[in-house]
Amino acid sequence: MTPRYDQITLNAADRHNNLQQILSPNADDAGVWIHQDAWFHLGQFDKGLTKAYDLKKQGNGVYAFVLSGNFTIEGQTLGPRDGLGIWDAQNIAIQADSQGAEILLMEVPMAV
Repeated sequence: MTPRYDQITLNAADRHNNLQQILSPNADDAGVWIHQDAWFHLGQFDKGLTKAYDLKKQGNGVYAFVLSGNFTIEGQTLGPRDGLGIWDAQNIAIQADSQGAEILLMEVPMAV
């Protein structure tokens, strides 16, 4: 493929109590368009808020990485810089356990 470059500006307010898509394999989606079957989302949440994430493609998994604060994801408590891999799921529940908690979700294929 011919190399290409994108640059976008993200509005941080769009991820407050929401999962803001920042990367996608679809040129018409929000965020940067890449030539890989992956979706990345950023979120910043108020304490106690629960958000559902629906996986975009069957056979994919999600790697959740906590940037700051604390979360409970599928019964697992996570703190700053903790990560959790989830597969064989159609959706996941993400609960913020601290004010302003930030998370990065990376959805990628689980098989070649």
